[in-house]
Amino acid sequence: MHIKTAEFIGAFVEIKQLPKELIPEIAMVGRSNVGKSSLINKVLNRKRLAKSSSTPGKTRTINYYLVNREWYMVDLPGYGYAKVSKAEKQKWGKMIESYLYKRKQLIGVIQLLDIRHIPNENDMLMQSWLTNYSIPILVVATKADKISKGARQKQISLIRKAMDIRAEVNPIVFSAQTGEGTDEILESINSILP
Repeated sequence: MHIKTAEFIGAFVEIKQLPKELIPEIAMVGRSNVGKSSLINKVLNRKRLAKSSSTPGKTRTINYYLVNREWYMVDLPGYGYAKVSKAEKQKWGKMIESYLYKRKQLIGVIQLLDIRHIPNENDMLMQSWLTNYSIPILVVATKADKISKGARQKQISLIRKAMDIRAEVNPIVFSAQTGEGTDEILESINSILP
């Protein structure tokens, strides 16, 4: 897939505000600070399209990016960040769940996991929820440049075991710094677009 155009459409705080067109959507989920904004910028080949922050939990809205005027990449708020109130976490949780459950335009989800860490309870709950609703999942292990090539296979094995990922399914190893994994992500998206 060749990215010809990518534009920020808007940041929404309620499901009823989301775009009404029946354009396919690929959503991204993951813990706060897992590198969603960096992945968006690298995969869509735009330096500052998605605002990344050194402060985890910064994305509190559902952010829409129109790609090639054909499909949306949708950035959902990161889950599991400790420094927001319980009420705020519940609000995000309801918003994410409502989006994933009700959105007819949703055709797949990219679940981001930091390759340096074993998936936590929130990661496993998200995967279980997506599987239960038969939503196609692409698992991407981010921040690959932060560990040695030798340590990668061990970390992927730990992720695979924790998430109970079938042997024939390979998480994509990704680095926003080097671009590693970008082509594989685009190929995977292209394979599920109508």
